[in-house]
Amino acid sequence: MHGEPALPADYSHFPYTDPDAPKGGAITYGVVGTFDSLNPFVLKSMRTTARGLFLDGEFGNLVFEPLMERSADEPFSLYGLIAEKVEMDPERKWIEFTLNPNAKWSDGQPVTVDDVIFSFKLLAEKGRPPFNNRMDRIASIEKVGERGLRFTFNDKSNREFPLLIATTMPILPQHAVDPATFGNASLNAPVGSGPYLVSKVQPGQRIIYKRNPDYWAKDLPSKRGTDNFDTVTVEYFRNETSLFEAFKKGILDVLIEGDPIRWEKSYDFPAVRQGLVIKDRFSKGTPANMLGFVFNTRREKFADRRVRQALTELFDFEWTNRNLFDGRYERTAGFWDGSVLSSIGHPADARERALLAKFPNAVLPDVMDGTYRPPTTDGTGRDREATRKAFDLLKQAGYTFHDEKAFAPSGTPLTFEIMTRTPEEEKVSLAYARTLGRLGITATIRTVDDAQYQQRLQTFDYDMILGALTSSLSPGNEQWARWGAASRDIQGSFNYPGAAEPAIDAMIEALIAARSQEDFVSAVRALDRVLISGNYYVPLYHLPKQWVARWSRIKHPEQTSLYGFRLPTWWHDPK
Repeated sequence: MHGEPALPADYSHFPYTDPDAPKGGAITYGVVGTFDSLNPFVLKSMRTTARGLFLDGEFGNLVFEPLMERSADEPFSLYGLIAEKVEMDPERKWIEFTLNPNAKWSDGQPVTVDDVIFSFKLLAEKGRPPFNNRMDRIASIEKVGERGLRFTFNDKSNREFPLLIATTMPILPQHAVDPATFGNASLNAPVGSGPYLVSKVQPGQRIIYKRNPDYWAKDLPSKRGTDNFDTVTVEYFRNETSLFEAFKKGILDVLIEGDPIRWEKSYDFPAVRQGLVIKDRFSKGTPANMLGFVFNTRREKFADRRVRQALTELFDFEWTNRNLFDGRYERTAGFWDGSVLSSIGHPADARERALLAKFPNAVLPDVMDGTYRPPTTDGTGRDREATRKAFDLLKQAGYTFHDEKAFAPSGTPLTFEIMTRTPEEEKVSLAYARTLGRLGITATIRTVDDAQYQQRLQTFDYDMILGALTSSLSPGNEQWARWGAASRDIQGSFNYPGAAEPAIDAMIEALIAARSQEDFVSAVRALDRVLISGNYYVPLYHLPKQWVARWSRIKHPEQTSLYGFRLPTWWHDPK
């Protein structure tokens, strides 16, 4: 995206892989949830698709593949996969791919230029966001000889877009996809170009992938040392407790741990003491993910920023961290914490101030000068200073207080529902509701099953949720779906708070248009300041490291990537 790729043209493998990793064996992962479809590209199955098929942050691209492979050691650099060569003009108005002549589908048919064109057109017509809107930015797709195709972009495009179509768009087999039924959820085993085949499906329970022995790309540098297991199984569980018990029994091989209390106190079973289960801690160089209570600003009660700011004051992190998590979490302050992209602790530079000049009220003074920090309490659970600040903000917003309740200017009491889906979310929400109640605010907790949660999430039918956003060192086009005004009312978008602010849109445009790393960092920091000032999330916490437990039969490379551990690079020890 900026600068030059880190690896030379003749690189042999990514640094975080072991090219000599043995092939064979099996691995079983576990996840909480359910699934009823093997089509991850349509809205009908957007949130209930089996894990691992395409662009899975943990399991990778097991079945479908994009044109190019992203390096997990660089903020945003791509290397050859289905496309073996690429050319792009300096202004990035066009990009030309030359397909690898060895690229094949799992049924042995070659991957062709016609397949690529078919994929883009089909997803534009019947795909879900963001696949369905990519053609809006493409003026033309032209065949160039037998294996080449050129994308020419229109004025809606940006400098990141050529990279997005290279790495986030799946290539589908024209001969094996029926356009008439593509928009439906399906449990039919798909034909893909990836390293695995769907072997067995038990809807809502498990999916089993088997490595394709004839996988065409197994010797490419971008794939060497990956996809080492003969069989990959993903087991589904109703909750974290049953998932953990399955891991203890050896049903699961790997467990990505997110509960600090369990990590500290529950890994005392015999297999741990005998050295059969190993607890790994991985450091990564990317920003901490954002986890927080999300205000749905589509609701009138949360439309006023002062109200959101007041409710943010009332989350007692210090008490929650000590009493619920044994003090293991660190507080999250912004949307790119722990990285060069974060605005926390940095006064806005001249570039940022120039970007923000047209929006004088978009950033709070302490956020602009770098002194902002999330509210802190004395940890007693009854901090009077936090309550007073919240009280004053609500009074400024026209609220009144009587009969031990807070009343909006309309005369209605301030009540809302926090929708949760797990006991862990419920536990944190109950602690928050308790401190809200001290100021006469009633928050009810409603835990719903996964199917209902996903339906309500997709239609924005909630007051407040616990939302999570993954963060990276290369924020770009995905920010439109998270924060852009155009995504506010698009069902299935990730704009959970319903943000629609001109300042946000302008900062997203700036970070995408940035030509230099310096301009890019300033634009992201400016966006960070606008989002923090908008109080769309009550920021919660993050773990200082990545925690993963594994049975000793599973090994991983010594080197950790910039983005942390990479499960597709792990292997089964034949000994």
